Amino acid sequence: MIASWPLDVPVDPTAPEARDWIIMELSKPEYRAAQPTWFDRLSSEFWAWLTSLKFGDGVTTQAPVLLIALAVIVAALVAAFFIFGPPRLGRRSVVTGSLFGADDQRSAADIRRAAEDAASRGEWTVAIEEMFRSIARGLAERTIVTTSPGSTARDFAARAGAQLPGFADALASAAVAFDEVRYLGRDGEERAYRSSASLESELRSTRPALTAVTGAPR
Repeated sequence: MIASWPLDVPVDPTAPEARDWIIMELSKPEYRAAQPTWFDRLSSEFWAWLTSLKFGDGVTTQAPVLLIALAVIVAALVAAFFIFGPPRLGRRSVVTGSLFGADDQRSAADIRRAAEDAASRGEWTVAIEEMFRSIARGLAERTIVTTSPGSTARDFAARAGAQLPGFADALASAAVAFDEVRYLGRDGEERAYRSSASLESELRSTRPALTAVTGAPR
């Protein structure tokens, strides 16, 4: 014989009572923990939006994949912008160190400004030295000709002339003018400075010609 137990709650609740019971039940911790988070809902909505996109005549093939790839690329570009800053056209290598027997950490532009300042004061000896250093540092920054602690002005001019044949004679003359004022104690002249300054300006806008490969078919 099955005992009958008294029930504390009615088995046929009214609509308001049923609603209250459901609310109370779902408010328990185990139900709240199982509910989707805001990130889950956002991800689901974003994916639903991606899959709803269509190309052309309703073709959805590969659309989500392409859009996700595009989003990743855009995110990478934004991150690179903040890390490395805006791109600069014609960015040049940073070259410092020994330059014709002297430790010099300046850029080609800095050395050129020093030469121009000396020339404005009529200090032609300093102006000639600095302008030739600017020529050497500028070609090194563009990786056309490298300089090393043992490089001399004439050695540099010879190697630069091999890369830029059209400027070989002017480079050799500028190296001679540098050696004369730097090592032989001669006074610099305005004419020699102007010649070096003109050469430096032309070299800045010149690209070396591609060297033909020996034995290449013609």
